[in-house]
Amino acid sequence: MTEEKIMTLHPQGKQGVNIDKAKYETMKAAILSAIQANDGITFAELNTAVAAQLNGKFDGSIGWYLTTVKLDLEARNIIERIPNQSPQQLRLV
Repeated sequence: MTEEKIMTLHPQGKQGVNIDKAKYETMKAAILSAIQANDGITFAELNTAVAAQLNGKFDGSIGWYLTTVKLDLEARNIIERIPNQSPQQLRLV
């Protein structure tokens, strides 16, 4: 049985990656949950929150999938980087 895949997008139009759809959906839910709970979150805080939420429940590199899915969600206008913020902060669109 072949696992269903999803081709991710990149906000700068770069080539996306083809990843397992179940892992994509798990990571997407964790990212959106962490952002909703914080109304503006730095990438470091997001990384900590998602890692705590998925630790032991996710097969793969949490950091890699987090970055890949975060970029995809930016490209799909689901989340956005808050302009002129350093370090990078994210919020729901």
